[in-house]
Amino acid sequence: MKRAVSAPWARRAVRQGCFYAAATTSSSSPEAASEKWDGRFRLHKPRGQHLLTNPRVLDAIARRAAIGPGDAVLEVGPGTGNLTARLLASPASRVAAVEIDPRMVEAVTARAAAIGLADKLTVIAGDAVEVDFPQFDVCVANIPYGISSPLIAKLLFGAYRFRTATLLLQKEFARRLAAAPGDGEYNRLAANVRLVADVRLLMDVSKRDFVPMPRVDSSLVEIRPRAVAPGVELGEWLAFTRACFGQKNKTLGAIFKQKRMVTELFRRSQRAEERDGGAGGVSLGALDDGSDEDGCGKDDDDGNSAAGCSGEEVAAFKERIAGALESAELAGKRPSKLSNDELLRLLRLFNERGVRFR
Repeated sequence: MKRAVSAPWARRAVRQGCFYAAATTSSSSPEAASEKWDGRFRLHKPRGQHLLTNPRVLDAIARRAAIGPGDAVLEVGPGTGNLTARLLASPASRVAAVEIDPRMVEAVTARAAAIGLADKLTVIAGDAVEVDFPQFDVCVANIPYGISSPLIAKLLFGAYRFRTATLLLQKEFARRLAAAPGDGEYNRLAANVRLVADVRLLMDVSKRDFVPMPRVDSSLVEIRPRAVAPGVELGEWLAFTRACFGQKNKTLGAIFKQKRMVTELFRRSQRAEERDGGAGGVSLGALDDGSDEDGCGKDDDDGNSAAGCSGEEVAAFKERIAGALESAELAGKRPSKLSNDELLRLLRLFNERGVRFR
């Protein structure tokens, strides 16, 4: 839905040349030292409202997005339109911007009108994690850090088919996202994303390039979905990586011999046999690498056997788990050292023996 711009607002936007002129000024000119913020309303740091104001960085992001003629672009969190203006000036056929703050909606709409490109912009007022996105080829986003994981989950595990996503993320989060097996930062988040996409670090962005200045630096990453599906049921994979990476510094043998882990997996495997095979939904927060999110795998003496089942049945189930680890020759390995191919092979061996994770 395109939002109309009130005439007084558009006239006021044009008059505020110190704010809007930089959108059409070359980065090399002295006037382009920064995309000035006129302070017309308060920016909420707790909500992650930090405007990127360095024109050279903004130019670089638009260039790195590699927008082609006729592309449909999705921008998440346009703010007042510093990056939006550059996306509108690109060869893209249209830009859809998703913004939750009504003040920002009005500001970015007026910005597009002031530079004469309002016909290319559609503003969707709403929460980017909740609203349905229109069809797009390229996603570009300077997003609040707090929604990084659910937004990436929505992009990669939703129904969207796109070429690339160029995202400005908290630097530490970006490093974890792009980490490779064996890296000290490798984690569940990276393993889950690597299942369906390739991630590349493009450049770092200083916290001093934002207004108001955040506490940490940022990094620009490129995410390219893979053309070939991974060949594994997504919900099963996500539950499996949660079990593995909840205690990633332990070996897989130590993780899967714990009593609570064995009995919980026994219960889940029983439920899986009773289900009709429906995949179910995937939580948008499911990519996070939080420690032991569902409580499965803590080492204690409770839950020695599953309710309604004999100790012999649970013991036999434990042997099936041990057999899968032995066949894969991974019992002595830590999950953070394994590639996705190795993890997928182990998951298939578990499933073949009736061990299910969801």
